[in-house]
Amino acid sequence: MRITELLTRDTILLNIEGTQKIEAIDQLVAKLDAAGKLANKEEYKAAILKREEQSTTGIGEGIAIPHAKTSAVKNPAIAFGRSVDGLDYESLDGQPAHLFFMIAAPDGANNTHLEALSRLSTILLKEEVRAKLLAAATEQDVVNIIDSYDEEEEEEEQNIADKKNFIVAVTACPTGIAHTYMAADSLKSKAAELGVDIKVETNGSGGAKNVLTAEEIENATAVIVAADTKVQMERFKGKHVIETPVADGIRRPAELIDKALKQEAPVYQGGSGANADEESSKKGGAGIYKHLMNGVSNMLPFVVGGGILIAISFMFGYNSSNPDDPSYNAFAAVLKLIGGDNAFSLLVPVLAGFIAMSIADRPGFAPGMVAGLMAANGGAGFLGGLIAGFLAGYVVIGIKKALSGLPRSLEGIKTILLFPLLGILVTGLIMNYVVIGPVGALNTGITNWLSGLGTANAVVLGIILGAMMAIDMGGPINKSAYVFGTGLIANGVFEPMAAIMAGGMVPPLAIALATTLFRNKFTKQEKDAGTTNYIMGLSFITEGAIPFAAADPLRVIPSVAIGAAITGGLSMFFHIGLRAPHGGIFVFGLVDGNWLLYLLAVVIGAVVAAVLLGILKKPVAEKK
Repeated sequence: MRITELLTRDTILLNIEGTQKIEAIDQLVAKLDAAGKLANKEEYKAAILKREEQSTTGIGEGIAIPHAKTSAVKNPAIAFGRSVDGLDYESLDGQPAHLFFMIAAPDGANNTHLEALSRLSTILLKEEVRAKLLAAATEQDVVNIIDSYDEEEEEEEQNIADKKNFIVAVTACPTGIAHTYMAADSLKSKAAELGVDIKVETNGSGGAKNVLTAEEIENATAVIVAADTKVQMERFKGKHVIETPVADGIRRPAELIDKALKQEAPVYQGGSGANADEESSKKGGAGIYKHLMNGVSNMLPFVVGGGILIAISFMFGYNSSNPDDPSYNAFAAVLKLIGGDNAFSLLVPVLAGFIAMSIADRPGFAPGMVAGLMAANGGAGFLGGLIAGFLAGYVVIGIKKALSGLPRSLEGIKTILLFPLLGILVTGLIMNYVVIGPVGALNTGITNWLSGLGTANAVVLGIILGAMMAIDMGGPINKSAYVFGTGLIANGVFEPMAAIMAGGMVPPLAIALATTLFRNKFTKQEKDAGTTNYIMGLSFITEGAIPFAAADPLRVIPSVAIGAAITGGLSMFFHIGLRAPHGGIFVFGLVDGNWLLYLLAVVIGAVVAAVLLGILKKPVAEKK
């Protein structure tokens, strides 16, 4: 179907009068009604206004596309209106609207109607089309201009799974008529301009088109979901996902693509709809865990890099960075400067900034960073940073809601001025007058208590932390212990982190040893997989033991937990400290203390766990 079968001379209004949005809507609705396209004029107008309440259809560039799909439409149609002087349509760019296309789709609109309507929305992205429409002298000129650009397109059969560094996207709007396809075309056009490979799935009224395959999603650098309605999200679990209104796909394609390529978005943890991440920010449990992990994962590179540089500087002598010490070494001092005075000084601000960003998106980042820096400088440490991140995130969420009633014309000012100004001010005041004092005192108390632990209590703590690393092998219990250890590094307490890493190495090493020493207790497939666990264990990748634990949890989990607990206790007994929270055996030479004793602790725990496995498991021949 041609667009001009829906846009005809009797639905064109070349001179819209008035200065306000509602006046334009009234005149276009009246034009459609006079042309015999509507079954119920008032009901159709109500549907148009309901769509406008969800988000303005003034997309910018002088264009507005009010639309509705309702039983109040008798025959599908498009009304065109023009205001030479322009009127206030609350457009996204805050500029007057000149060209109006009001789309009327009946509830039972078939695919040919919907395809024609979607083609119109993409034609309007062309600057030359808009210029010609503004200059059109007659209704027939308008029809001819649209008809000359109307080219029916076949459905894309695109597969980019074998390409490198590509992104995928989904666009959807409540009616699935205009914005869905405009956002898709805008993203594809900008990606082509930037030389970026992209595949866009459109969730329109006629169903999903150009559907993303599992392989494409798996291999994509990131996912853009530009939608104002529910989108199937579970398929994106584990991917960096940018969730944004469909209008941003039209107005901000370059920014979204750049953000996707840089993976500047939280990893989607699972949810039930297009706004699952937003909803999770309102809940406890999984939402809080997701925000926390976003902060910790972004903090880790600073801990790892800075910690290793500090540890290397100690190889020249424990006080080799001190100019007044006989062991002073200029290069060691530079390493300490980079790793300690700079990288480590960013730990708490980065933690807080990315927690806040996970909660409130980009507007939360600056308040989170500032609040985190206040926590670090005020002595509130890692604990203060955690509070700062969540505080900043939810303060910004509150500010967003408080300012939601401002006119659309102030939308740009909100992001660039109001959110950072008010977010930093309010969060900073709460941090200064409420948080830093008591949390700083608590943080100092905890740090002093841990630093002054006697050997017996230190061993008990090591046993608990080691066991936690092995109980769910990468799950919430494991991550809780790990976050505890990395937080103490920021406070200058390093022994618990050593116990945590050593305990986390035990499960895969124990599995590897057991499959080597007790070969009749494992299948050929398990023995083959067991060999790779040597590498995973030595590299501190606890998750290597998960398949074995899942297959036989009642024997595997207690065995490896006991071994890991022994290792954690021994590490604390030997007073081993670790400044880098990762690296496995590759950072053993950089530990504070005797690295051979540290290695011995890991070996003892792995052997004990392997022997327990060998005793508890039955020979393969006895399995049913």
